[in-house]
Amino acid sequence: MDRNLIIDVNLKETVIALLEDHRLVELNKEQNTERAFSLRDVYLGKVKKLIPTLNAAFVDIGDKKDAFVHYLDLGLNFKAFDYFAKQINPNRDFKTFFSTVEINNILEKEGKIENVLKPGQPIIVQIVKEPISTKGSRLTGEISIAGRNLVLLPFGDKISVSQKISSKEEKKRLERLMYSILPANYGAIIRTAAEGKNAAVLDAELRLLVRKWEESWPKMASRKMPQLLFKENSKTTTILRDLLNDTFTNIYVNDEAVYHEVREYISTILPDHEKIVKLYKGHEPILDHFDVTRQIKSSFGKVVPMRQGAYLVIEHTEAMHVVDVNSGTRVKTGKDQEQNAYDVNCVAAEEIARQLKLRDMGGIIIVDFIDMDTNEHKNALHKKMQELMENDRAKHNILPLTKFGLMQITRQRVRPATEIETMETCPACNGTGKISSSILIDENIERQLAYYVKEKGEKSFHLTVNPLVEAYLTKGMFSSIIKKWRKKYGVAISISASEDMAILDFVWAKKNGDKLS
Repeated sequence: MDRNLIIDVNLKETVIALLEDHRLVELNKEQNTERAFSLRDVYLGKVKKLIPTLNAAFVDIGDKKDAFVHYLDLGLNFKAFDYFAKQINPNRDFKTFFSTVEINNILEKEGKIENVLKPGQPIIVQIVKEPISTKGSRLTGEISIAGRNLVLLPFGDKISVSQKISSKEEKKRLERLMYSILPANYGAIIRTAAEGKNAAVLDAELRLLVRKWEESWPKMASRKMPQLLFKENSKTTTILRDLLNDTFTNIYVNDEAVYHEVREYISTILPDHEKIVKLYKGHEPILDHFDVTRQIKSSFGKVVPMRQGAYLVIEHTEAMHVVDVNSGTRVKTGKDQEQNAYDVNCVAAEEIARQLKLRDMGGIIIVDFIDMDTNEHKNALHKKMQELMENDRAKHNILPLTKFGLMQITRQRVRPATEIETMETCPACNGTGKISSSILIDENIERQLAYYVKEKGEKSFHLTVNPLVEAYLTKGMFSSIIKKWRKKYGVAISISASEDMAILDFVWAKKNGDKLS
């Protein structure tokens, strides 16, 4: 499979598009400003208000909407974080203090929020769900700092190994290795990418993650609340961290600074693969060159076309996303109707799996497939949908079809779904829905003609109009409107039609083609 990552850096934002066999499968956008309240950002917040009925609290992290943390999201090691946040001060030796904090005093599972939090106290939190609609950020008290091969857990006391690493010997090797290099009062999760990595690679990454956490200590000691302690990596490096493997073919970047940043990052996580990073220097915009712009326009509308005339209709509501599958022009009757419905549904399943990742749709998704009669086809469609979403990094659950032909999908939602406006403003009405009276079109054209003749002294013209208007102006061999204008103003006028012109648009030009203004 040909896998290319296209990175378009412009003044306002960075667009990152993942193409598989030249087909857009994932799209991410990052504003080129110091955007706050992003996923995985860590803050020193201030408890604003307790909600005992929900066993939760609102926390001020500097956003207009207060963030939300539930008691169960504080984490088992919350007491260690709480003690550290309250007791750290500029007069302490930070490293010594951190390594001596007691971490065995775990938080009770059935406790009450009012017993551990008080309004106004400092609290170290991490965003696990960005602000969506009217809701503020969702927080956790379990801080984790993710790298390519491992995830660092401050005040953790355990090492976990990814279940996707099947070899028991490799799991034991990685676990022993991590125990030998992990500093005091840290835990870690060893990711799948760490399989086969040597001690030097893991130790170098561990040092980077520990440094990020330690560099936040002086900010905590300042007791300024709320404040950002540290951010997750840029979206570019985050995507590379999670996606990049030996299957990538090329990474194209149109900005030299980002090009060097990506090369440097890849050299640390996949040595000897820097050559796949290429600086794009073409004159055509990079997204246009790789056909990304056209695919965005065709993929983000309400109606999404599929092959052989079928299409999807995607609606977004506050509570859920609804997808309707339509066979369109592909219609068969009789014995072939059942097979036709199954074929269209299979094509739709492929596009739906792509759309979920492309738009980052989360929460509840209801899919209304075309009705099928046989349980064999229904079960096969459910199995196919599960296979298509196997490589989706977001947690998800897919239920079998109901008797009404509906499939229910839940998908982890950590940020608002990506929405791109694919409609364009009508050039004729400028978005108002109203245009000038069409009966006056000839008067408007003649008014400009008279101005150019009397005020500018022009004697020779070429008029370009919509085909319908051209037919109207040239109707009649001897009595057409164009012939009347020639005679009335004593000028030469030629006329041509263009399908690109709106019904009421027209352009006057000189005989040599220069437009008149």
